[in-house]
Amino acid sequence: MENLEHGHSQKEIRDRLAQVPSQNYLRDWIYGGIDGVVTTFAIVSGVVGGQLSSLVILILGFANLLADGFSMAASNYLGTKSEVDQFQRYKTIEEKHIDFIPEGEKNEIKQIFQNKGLHGQTLDQVVEEITANRALWIKTMLQEEYGLPAAPRFPLKSAFYTFSAFLLFGIIPLIPYVLVMNNSFIWSCFFTAITFFVIGSIKSHWSTKSWLYSGFETLIIGTVTASLSYGIGLFLHYLLT
Repeated sequence: MENLEHGHSQKEIRDRLAQVPSQNYLRDWIYGGIDGVVTTFAIVSGVVGGQLSSLVILILGFANLLADGFSMAASNYLGTKSEVDQFQRYKTIEEKHIDFIPEGEKNEIKQIFQNKGLHGQTLDQVVEEITANRALWIKTMLQEEYGLPAAPRFPLKSAFYTFSAFLLFGIIPLIPYVLVMNNSFIWSCFFTAITFFVIGSIKSHWSTKSWLYSGFETLIIGTVTASLSYGIGLFLHYLLT
């Protein structure tokens, strides 16, 4: 039998469903990591294309790491906090409606599960079981009526993962210039390409794509972005000189 992601015995199912849903911050990590590499290497490519000095690369590169990294983290914090505020708003609405118009909310639960194909005594029993538990009732309404997750993510964690990934991966294109390596731009291209591929490969663990496909997909997207930046720098150099 093919290896499955988890077991299906009664105990395994019970234990798995009893766990508190974990918050996934993969999106923040991937978002910060890829953007860190892309923006930093775009600066490197643009400066090289414009035929400016390595000192300019280091100054602009590290300035971008801190400023843009913080900006992204702050934006992600505010975006995630908006999701939390929305979650709390809808939760407050449902709590108020259950308190003041419980029959109307029961009818909503009934309609929700009727649309799922339940009818008759089975439908009535499901409605009674859910509405007998206030917390479950509110949770069901939030998920089924508004399409919200079981619990919102933490804004500070989202910001932290975005900022740390941005710094961790964003510094890689600058390493050859920090170490004053010969052919620094070629080494920067090589390190950046490897980084794109690694990020894409890691991302595949949470998708149905193979690590090879996901790695090359991310590599191609990053290469196109970097090539565009290099071309713009080269064009501006010839335009202004």
